[in-house]
Amino acid sequence: MPYHQNFDRMDALSLEGEPFFFMVDFLMVNVEIFSPNEISEKGLLIDFQDFKAIESKHTNFISFEWKAYPESFESYQKGFDEIKKELRAGNSYLANYTRKTPIETNLSLEEIFALTKAKYKVYYPGKFVFFSPETFVEIIDDKIFAHPMKGTIEASVPNAAVVLKNDIKEKAEHYTVVDLLRNDLSMVADDVKVDEFQRIDTIKTNGKELLAMSSEISGNLKPDFQGRVGSILKYLLPAGSILGAPKRKTQSIVIKSEGYDRGWYTGVCGYFDGKNLDSCVMIRFIEVKHEQKFFKSGGGITHMSTAESEYEEMKNKIYVPIY
Repeated sequence: MPYHQNFDRMDALSLEGEPFFFMVDFLMVNVEIFSPNEISEKGLLIDFQDFKAIESKHTNFISFEWKAYPESFESYQKGFDEIKKELRAGNSYLANYTRKTPIETNLSLEEIFALTKAKYKVYYPGKFVFFSPETFVEIIDDKIFAHPMKGTIEASVPNAAVVLKNDIKEKAEHYTVVDLLRNDLSMVADDVKVDEFQRIDTIKTNGKELLAMSSEISGNLKPDFQGRVGSILKYLLPAGSILGAPKRKTQSIVIKSEGYDRGWYTGVCGYFDGKNLDSCVMIRFIEVKHEQKFFKSGGGITHMSTAESEYEEMKNKIYVPIY
């Protein structure tokens, strides 16, 4: 398991009841912690459910230009076929396969942050912006909650919610992630149970609406983990919903198949207010490198997946919720 001294620092701060914001990248190599004062000093903009660090600056929305340049189907299929080979060999039974797509837009990352609507938004100057619909874990009064999100469909499909819930591939994927997160929570909590299964949420985009399927799992933190945010994260990361199962073997599979560095994408970030924690998975993610913007997106692959449908899902997730 990767080790970073900032996990110990999180434990120290949370045990002392000191508020902080944190970010952990996909490989748990980069772990950053910000005090409330450092958030503004670094120019971070944060818009969570119950915590906001937003400059009092208004962006006027005049026009929105957006163009994505997804890789060819043939290019996408190369990595997809690698994953399917590992699935057939029994080395994984769910692997999240993601891609990196160049985009062009007339908006800056800061303007995208200001104009998008999402449950969780973060702008990191010079690096990235994301607008995520997915909670990772919440801790409220020593009770921990996970909200894995797996399975999407265009809302325009007739009876879309029913179709999504009963799609064999999507249902198998969702069951797998829920079981994985239930097992993960059991490492740090007792009395773990699924409180809500296959909830359907609507996600608006600039061009269409999507339906997403999620569930809620909860448990009571074990005494050894109460007040220790860093220790909890070390056990639960990487997030199962954006990796697959089994975790460690699947991680090496996706790294090889994707052939690019996810970086902060599909990592997690969160805010500890001195007592409770809210955190999210860093998806719906745009990064900038050498003045070129890239959108990272993907989906879960099972033995029932087809390259054609997964390629379309990857492209469908290249959007910004400006409406």
